Amino acid sequence: MAKKKKSRKNWIAGAIKHPGSLRKALKVKAGATIPAGKLRSAAKKGGTLGRRARLAVTLGKMRKTRRKR
Repeated sequence: MAKKKKSRKNWIAGAIKHPGSLRKALKVKAGATIPAGKLRSAAKKGGTLGRRARLAVTLGKMRKTRRKR
């Protein structure tokens, strides 16, 4: 049986299963931006928290317009 090729078009929608879970785990209030230092330290950790933080860093790099740091 031939395997069905997955669509790569909407991979971000499939990667984000629980929106807001990273913010909740880092104890950042809704509507506030997650501080870059807190995000970098979380990205170094293992497990689900680290994976979510690394994805957030990657998605932040994909923005068309850069935020001022």
